[in-house]
Parts: sequence; C-alpha cells; structure tokens
Amino acid sequence: MNSIERREDIIKLLLESNEPLKGSFIAKRYSVTRQVIVKDIAILRAKGKNIIATPDGYIINANNNKAKAIIAVIHTEDEMIEELSIVIKYGGMIEDVVVEHPLYGEIKGMLMIKNYNELNKFIEKYKEQKAKLLSALTNGVHLHTIAAETQDDIDLIILELKKNNFIVSDLED
Repeated sequence: MNSIERREDIIKLLLESNEPLKGSFIAKRYSVTRQVIVKDIAILRAKGKNIIATPDGYIINANNNKAKAIIAVIHTEDEMIEELSIVIKYGGMIEDVVVEHPLYGEIKGMLMIKNYNELNKFIEKYKEQKAKLLSALTNGVHLHTIAAETQDDIDLIILELKKNNFIVSDLED
C-alpha cells in the first residue's frame, strides 16, 4: 500500500470508528512509525479533512449540524470539574479550550468531552500527569467551543454557567 492509499484508508478508519484512535494504533495497523502517521494526518488536514487530535487520539469532527457557541469563562483549578459538568449535564460537548497568550497568541487544546465517562478519563489523566491547565496562563480566563443538539440546550448551559459565576462578564476588570 502506498502513502496515498494509506491516507485514504486512514480517513475510512477514522470515519468508521466510534472512538478516537491513537497514532500508535494506526501506525501498527499499517506497519509504519507513529511519525509517518503524524505526517499523514498533517497532509490530510492540509487537504481540508477535519481531523482533530484529542488527548485520546485522532477523530473526524462530524458535529457540523449541531448548535455551537464560544463562551468566555473564568474559574479556579478546583472549579474545573463543576464547570465542565454543567455543559455535559445539558447534553453539551466541550470541543476545546483556548487561551490568549501574550507571546504566542491563541493557544488551543482539543478536548471533545461529551459525557461523564470522558470527563472522568480527562480528570484522571490531568491528575496522573500533574499537568497545569491552559487557563493557568491567563488567571483562569479561557474560551470553550461548546456544541449541543439544539440552541435551547446551549442557552440552558450558558444560563447555568452564569448562575454559577463561570461566564466572564463585561463588568469584570
């Protein structure tokens, strides 16, 4: 199988998968290195394929028909689980986290958390890695792209986030 055929097959593999696929898994399947797969994914992205690298592996983003919103939020590290749980509670998905860095500009991390199982895995990995949240770079202020089945669901998510003082307000300085 040549590289063009492999890339076409990777797209099919990602479309058929119900969960993210690790680069190492894909590499083993095609008997190539993980770096070859990283290059393949970069080429596919450059050709317009909507492949997302999440902490759990690669997926194709197929949420084009969902309602979406970009929300500006602020919270402490200890409040992260509560904030993310509110989104999930109303059937929402947290697609990403974005912070504005003074030197690098926008820094984005793909999350793609859509249920409590995925949230628990994220929290486990966060604790195991002893990682710092991206929002630590911006005193807790960050953006999330959230998606849900309907705009009503998005509105409910935003309403509860506001009630819990997670939404950044124009009145704050």
